Amino acid sequence: MLCGPLPAAPARTGESARTSGQATPPSAFGKGAGGEGDDGAQVFQGASCAAPERIVGIDSLDQEGRGVGRWQGKTIFVEGALPGECVEFSPYRRKAAYENARAARLICESSQRVAAACPHYGTCGGCSLQHMDDRAQVAAKQRTLEDALWHIGRVRPGHVLPALYGPVWSYRQRARLTVRNVKKKGGVLVGFHERRSSYVADMTSCSVLPRHIARLLPLLRELVASTSVRDRLPQIEVACADNVDVLVLRILQPLTLADEERIRCFGDEHGVGIYLQSAGPESARPFHPASMTELEYRLPEFGLTLTFGPTEFTQVNFAVNRMLVARGVRLLDPAASERIGDLFCGLGNFSLPIAKTGACVVGVEGSRALVERATRNAERNGLSGRCRFVRADLFKDAAATLTREGPFQRLLVDPPRDGAIEVIKALPQPLPSRIVYVSCNPATLARDAGVLVATQGYDLTAAGVVNMFPHTAHVESMAVFDRRASG
Repeated sequence: MLCGPLPAAPARTGESARTSGQATPPSAFGKGAGGEGDDGAQVFQGASCAAPERIVGIDSLDQEGRGVGRWQGKTIFVEGALPGECVEFSPYRRKAAYENARAARLICESSQRVAAACPHYGTCGGCSLQHMDDRAQVAAKQRTLEDALWHIGRVRPGHVLPALYGPVWSYRQRARLTVRNVKKKGGVLVGFHERRSSYVADMTSCSVLPRHIARLLPLLRELVASTSVRDRLPQIEVACADNVDVLVLRILQPLTLADEERIRCFGDEHGVGIYLQSAGPESARPFHPASMTELEYRLPEFGLTLTFGPTEFTQVNFAVNRMLVARGVRLLDPAASERIGDLFCGLGNFSLPIAKTGACVVGVEGSRALVERATRNAERNGLSGRCRFVRADLFKDAAATLTREGPFQRLLVDPPRDGAIEVIKALPQPLPSRIVYVSCNPATLARDAGVLVATQGYDLTAAGVVNMFPHTAHVESMAVFDRRASG
């Protein structure tokens, strides 16, 4: 931690702010930088701790990446503050028990603070932790996971799995960009939402998108502005596969012939395929080229290639997904001919690698389109004989589905944010000897872990985080539950 006297004169904003033409928000500051806060307060590194009234010491991060401290009996959530720091804060929402605030002045600086790489950081809501060292981000996520397991589930893992790391920049293969024609800001904007806002960030680059896609952001603004649907094109979805890059344009009225020609030329010039989506995600159809190849991602450790539609769910970080799948299969440790359940299986991301070990897999998924996709992926990879996929709503029909399709000797569960409590409560006898649980929400994992340990007779053998979304507070994790020996 670094502390020092208040400088005699304000430091100017860092290069990142000068690049974007905006003052650097407190949350975007790196070590040794200064600038103006959102509320106009001048922000300094290394100021005296004595003078201001609203000063709080930061003890931890919450699940949104905000610093957490106590001040006058209240919990204070401070955007842009890190554990170990002392900050003056400016509240923007006050409640009886807590306040949400921005860091107005940084007084004592953490050694984990770094300069944000993106000129739009602090305004754009796509990232919340660029001001924190990469490894420190992962350590904070591990603490979030362990705190949730204990405080919600009253369980602790027997072993902490080493965190899985991947690229921290240009990692995001999937993204949903909002489009708005904002005349007050000079025309069409394409980007993520601003932090805590429905407004679109005025961004011309992005550090977490693949570089060749990020370079298209200003060109996409020009493309949309040149069409007749500039006010009727609210979204562009990015889907980068291992074999092709696709943009899905959400259109609310038909294109003119001139619009179609401009969009074809854009796709040809920049090497991207174009889909048009006129209604829900299932309405997305190839536009140019008309005979577009299917999108693919590869799991080379297993010799697998899976296809997916540009609006179908896949993990956004392909590099980390490969590590996630490899670890999941190793932890599950299926034996040849064992019967394995893969619940919330999607398009077969875990099912097919498990089947490659010689096990027999039953994948259960709520989406009809994904069940059909998983079945095709099994056929494509020569695994139809060891994979079967069924459609069922595991939030409503878990007991009936597990009774019909079970029992399973081992189970992999990869639910959405709501978790899998219905599945956990409905596990039929004989219970699986091992459950590998992949989670995108530590709170629901902790809740489900508490039931597995306290009620279903499992031990939490191991748990650890997976850094699927660097520079965000999102916590992806994996946990292993082993059936306790009877007696």
